[in-house]
Amino acid sequence: MPYTVRENLSIGNIGDAAGILQNDTVHSVTHILSVLSSASISFFSEWRPSLSIPAKEITKVHVADAGASAAKSALAPDKLLYSLEYAGRDLKLVRMAVPLRDTENENLLDYLEVCIDFIDRGRKEGSVLVHCFAGVSRSAAVITAYLMRTERLSVEDALESLRQSCENVCPNDGFLEQLKLFEGMGFKVDHSSPIYKRFRLKVLGENHLSGLRIDSSKFGADPGMPVEISSGTEETTKVENNRRPTYRCRKCRRLVALHEHVIDHVPGEGETAFGWNKRRGGNPFNKSKESDCSSIFIEPLRWMKAVEEGALEGKLSCAHCDARLGYFTWAGIQCSCGSWITPAFQLHKSRIDISPM
Repeated sequence: MPYTVRENLSIGNIGDAAGILQNDTVHSVTHILSVLSSASISFFSEWRPSLSIPAKEITKVHVADAGASAAKSALAPDKLLYSLEYAGRDLKLVRMAVPLRDTENENLLDYLEVCIDFIDRGRKEGSVLVHCFAGVSRSAAVITAYLMRTERLSVEDALESLRQSCENVCPNDGFLEQLKLFEGMGFKVDHSSPIYKRFRLKVLGENHLSGLRIDSSKFGADPGMPVEISSGTEETTKVENNRRPTYRCRKCRRLVALHEHVIDHVPGEGETAFGWNKRRGGNPFNKSKESDCSSIFIEPLRWMKAVEEGALEGKLSCAHCDARLGYFTWAGIQCSCGSWITPAFQLHKSRIDISPM
C-alpha cells in the first residue's frame, strides 16, 4: 500500500500504481505521477505480462511544448518529456509519466519543475500518488523537492520529514547532489543561476566524454546573430542592462558573448560543481584572493564551429574574421589563477574587448 506523506499526497512503488490503474484496489487517488525509465503505460505490462490496464492516452508533450520551465532547459532530452493519460475502468485517473532512470548521472534537475507543478495541481483537484519502480529513490527525490519548495525545507529536513512517513526512502547520491543545487537556487530551477550553468556544463561534459554527440541545439544562442522577434522581423541580440559587460572580438568587434554566458569560478580554489577531472585545491602557491585570471570562461555557444563538429579540444576562432579568441577542451584546463575548470571554453582577455563594466 502507498504511504501517506501529506494530505492528498502519497508515495509508492510500481505495484501500488498498477493496482490503482487496474481499479482493483480501494483508493481515492485521482492523479498518478510515474517516474520510470519508460514513459509508456505499456511498461507496466512488460513488468508483469498478466496485467491488463485499460488506458486512453490523451496527450503527449514533447520538450518544445512542455511549458516555459522545460522548454528553456538546454539539457532536456530530445524525446517525450511526459505524457498525460486517462486510465481506469470506472474512474478517470490522470497520469503523468516522466522518463527517468535511477542512476547517479541521470538529470533529475530539469524534470523537477514539471513534476512539482503536477503534484501541486493534483492535490488541488484530488489526491496524488508519486511512484517509481521500488518507491525508494526516484519518487523520493521528487517528493523531497516538492516538500523543499512548498515548506521551505533544506534537503536534510525534507528527507527526514519524508522518512517519518516512509522510512526506507533513499534517493541516490546523484539525486541528492542535484537537490542540494535546487536548494542553492532558492527551491527553483533557475536557468540563469551560476549554479545551474555549472550543472549544465557538467552534464554536457559527462555526455561528451562518454561518447555521446552533443547536438548544437544544447549550446547557447550566438549573441552576434540576428534573432526573430514577434513581428516576424529580425534584430540583433540586445543587452538589456547596459551596465553588464559584453565581450567582442578585439580585431573585428563582433559580439561573441554576453554576461549571461560567463561561467564564474573562484580564483585559485577550483570549483566542485565543475566536475570530475579538476585538480584538487587549485594552485597551492596562489594565495591571492584577488582575481588575476587572464581569461574568462563561458558556456558553449553556437558560433563555436570546432565544438559543434564534435572535437575534444581545439581553438576558438571568431566566426567573422577567424581571429583566435581562445581555446576549448572537454577534458578541462587550468586557469591562470590556479583553478581547474572542466569542461572549459576559454576566451583570452587579450583577444577580446570587454565593455561596458
